[in-house]
Amino acid sequence: MPPRTEQRIQQPPGGSRTRPEQVLISRLGLHFAANLSYGDWERAGTQLSRIVSSSAWCLGDWLVRGQENYPDRYVRAVETAGLDYQTLRNYAWVARCFPMRRRRERLSFQHHAEVAALDVARQDEWLDRAEEGSWSRNELRRRMRAHRQGAAAITATTSLLPRVPVARERVERWRAAARRVDNHLEHWMVVVLDHAAENVLGAETP
Repeated sequence: MPPRTEQRIQQPPGGSRTRPEQVLISRLGLHFAANLSYGDWERAGTQLSRIVSSSAWCLGDWLVRGQENYPDRYVRAVETAGLDYQTLRNYAWVARCFPMRRRRERLSFQHHAEVAALDVARQDEWLDRAEEGSWSRNELRRRMRAHRQGAAAITATTSLLPRVPVARERVERWRAAARRVDNHLEHWMVVVLDHAAENVLGAETP
């Protein structure tokens, strides 16, 4: 039997680390010290989560590179590496949606995957909110689902406002104000307009 290779779970400088002797990682799983503390166990989970997220980005980038440069051979390389092609295709799709410069270090690969199907502006808007609110992937998913359901209900009983050309700087300022009160831009605009109308018209029924 070949010798078992083990590696200590570590984290880049600047963050809290699991003590090196407390958790070892091998191809078959984790090995824990008998006196493992809760703090070390918790930190190991955080570090493992970052490793998983980084691995997804790296595998996605790897497949994109293969598809672009070795179109007749990359599938064979995937098989040789023992990787699941469908999983890699999903990783590659997200990697293409987010060039390196747009990836948020404070958010996981899974956060990015949740918003990958949106247009670029909406991607950035939801990632901004997730980053500022320190949302988990599940919280981001929940908020997006609630927004879609609310938008669908509103669409059934309302009409759309006319398009109004507005300078980008003003829109970004409005969006920042909406995020400050943990609200979505469209809903925040409705609240502000209702308040302005009440000031002008008083309690008149619309």
